[in-house]
Amino acid sequence: MWNSTRFQEVSQWLQSCLSSRDVSFKNRRWLMAAGLLFGLIVISMGVLTSILKKRYEPYIRDQAITYLRERFDSEVELADLHIRMPRISTLRLLLTGGRGSVAEVDGGGLFLRYLGRRDLPPMFAIKAFHFYVDLALLFGKNKTVPLVQLDGMEIYVPPKGERPVLTSSAQRQGQEASKQRSTASSVVIEEVLITDATLVILPRDQSRIPLSFDIRRLRLESAGKDISMNYDAELTNPKPPGLIRSQGKFGPWAADGPGDTPLVGSYTFENADLSVFHGIGGILNSTGRFEGTLDNIRARGQASIQDFRLKSSGNPVPLTTSFEVQVDGTNGNTLLSPVQATLGTTHFTTSGAVIKREKKARRTISLNVSMSNGNLKDLLRLGVKGQPSMEGRISMITKIEIPPLTGPVKEKLLLDGRFELSQSKFLKSSMQDQIDSLSRRGQGEPNNREIDEVVSNMTGTFKLEDQVITFPGLSFNVPGAAVQLAGDYDLGADRLNFRGVLALRAKVSQTMTGWKRWALKPVDPLFAKNGAGTFLHVRVEGSSQNPKFGLDRRGKNGAEVQVHGFAAQQ
Repeated sequence: MWNSTRFQEVSQWLQSCLSSRDVSFKNRRWLMAAGLLFGLIVISMGVLTSILKKRYEPYIRDQAITYLRERFDSEVELADLHIRMPRISTLRLLLTGGRGSVAEVDGGGLFLRYLGRRDLPPMFAIKAFHFYVDLALLFGKNKTVPLVQLDGMEIYVPPKGERPVLTSSAQRQGQEASKQRSTASSVVIEEVLITDATLVILPRDQSRIPLSFDIRRLRLESAGKDISMNYDAELTNPKPPGLIRSQGKFGPWAADGPGDTPLVGSYTFENADLSVFHGIGGILNSTGRFEGTLDNIRARGQASIQDFRLKSSGNPVPLTTSFEVQVDGTNGNTLLSPVQATLGTTHFTTSGAVIKREKKARRTISLNVSMSNGNLKDLLRLGVKGQPSMEGRISMITKIEIPPLTGPVKEKLLLDGRFELSQSKFLKSSMQDQIDSLSRRGQGEPNNREIDEVVSNMTGTFKLEDQVITFPGLSFNVPGAAVQLAGDYDLGADRLNFRGVLALRAKVSQTMTGWKRWALKPVDPLFAKNGAGTFLHVRVEGSSQNPKFGLDRRGKNGAEVQVHGFAAQQ
């Protein structure tokens, strides 16, 4: 278009011609007429440019509103829209019909609202937008916009099946007719670039906090009308904090139920710091694929935490998992199909759910864990301060429940299951010495030092609640001896309180040496009961680091003990 510089150049040329001495009076009149005509042309072009701008701007505004209203079946509000015409001459613009002339459009304050529901958050709220449009295509049937940039976008997704449909049948018929007429023309947006957006998934219960995801960057590529769009995105996960990168396909948009909009893709989740949670720590990295809808997503993937730890113990143990989950986007509830996991060198499977129960502000974790042949040192390294005190193999089946957390995990953890230790051995010499001594005496060879580093087996059922683990039945066996106990262990206070029975293969006199061996022979029959050479009621008290064993003079009847093929029952 004509600008001030071009006008000044032509004006200076005319002035130079008019002031030249070689120009006749007649020629000067012609030059003056040409100058006047030039001025009129410039004024006309300015007026025409203003008219064209006034024509284009409301047309673009009307087309944008119509497209959004029909595409998303919503009420549209647009606060601001401004157009900057291309810097070419108006004459060229008229002669070319605008072909190749690109106008720049800026706007802001764009809201797409659910029909008739001003009481709900808008479907979309966009702070600012920017795009280019070829003026030649603007008035055609098929309109193509190469790129739309959106900044500060908020996306609200309502619960499945709860989007209001308040239009009358007559209004609906009118809308359908309008949509049919609009098929004669179409708008294709080839690429959408969204920055600093927020995705909010509204819960069914309005008293609950919505799920919110910050989208740092999202790029969408269109393959055509009513066809899914390719996308790649970067999201900031709020808790645990970390960066999610994702690529895949999104859409087509389900206007009647946004939660039904299809979604498929892959993701990477990097450097998520688990220390923001009570009781645990480590850096999480995960990759996987997912598919479904915004309401219901199924995901498969792998996750690894090379320094997974409980804050109560502080010992890092590598944890890797291969998982399949189903996420309800309306409330964030997550169902776990069997998850294959490895803690250190121990393999186990987990299934269950992470759910929000009624009237609960936070989520409950309910899991079923099965471990067929684990390494006891891995579990002890994770759960106990310092170095593990035992080694061996462990099999376990347990239910784990963590109610909504308002404090440390260890104070809320609930366990209910059974376990079996095999080929276990204490690594601390003092504890193992007591086990070796028990085995020697149980076999009637208290001085036989070749009976050393004996292994033990243990089975039991347990329940953990409020940091107290209760053992309704706990059986412990070493060569020549067996113990069956019942009681509890207070994890917080590190306090043992067990009662039970001890059965030895040897008679009571055979457990001693020297003169005591002969002195106790007369009382052997008093302690030999139910097939055991020695049968005693015992108690275990003290702490896990310093247990104290003794006779229980309040012992009760009814205990049953298995000792390498023989039973003792009172």
